[in-house]
Amino acid sequence: MNKLKNGAKDLRYLLDRGYRKKLALDFVANHYLLDQKERNYLSRYVFSKKLSRQRQEKLNSLPAVSGNTIFIDGYNVLITVENIFNNPESLMISQDGILRDSSAVFGKYKLKDETIYSLNIILETLKTHKPSFVKFYFDKQVSFSGELVKMVNNFLNSLDIPGNAVLSENVDYELVQEWEEKGGVVATSDGAVIDKVDSAIDIPMFILKKEAYE
Repeated sequence: MNKLKNGAKDLRYLLDRGYRKKLALDFVANHYLLDQKERNYLSRYVFSKKLSRQRQEKLNSLPAVSGNTIFIDGYNVLITVENIFNNPESLMISQDGILRDSSAVFGKYKLKDETIYSLNIILETLKTHKPSFVKFYFDKQVSFSGELVKMVNNFLNSLDIPGNAVLSENVDYELVQEWEEKGGVVATSDGAVIDKVDSAIDIPMFILKKEAYE
């Protein structure tokens, strides 16, 4: 644990001085002989002070959903919420203030018992704050995406929430493009997406806090 703690400190030092993250991460990981899991953790956890501050300024509170269109990074949000209930030890609050998981299951995603429960929690959370429209994007190339799209559309219909779920060849690109064209709020923990929009929301963080108080 000391090597991971020291690695995080050294990585942030380099990032604060303008080093490219991949170069800095490789240097730190090689220095401390970190394995792939530890490298993945640092990649998701450590950010420069400047970038952390910029992202935090873009994060909205949940009431910001009211009357707005919400564009949702489907797997990104769903997997993190599932891990709140299924694998909480994989979760971290990163230095930019965003809740992330380090499980790296995206490409190997499978539908599970927590899927329906998590989708229901996500949608009930949004419904409470009355968005004008909710749009989920799921990566077309990932197995079970078609089933997830049908499931989410059924949920939206049954809960009387205006919106839909779609398959996408490039979720990150479409999230940014939709936001640029229509405004609204983007729900994701993907830093590269947050950096390109002005308004983001961390849905899993709100769900985690709510669960902690219940």
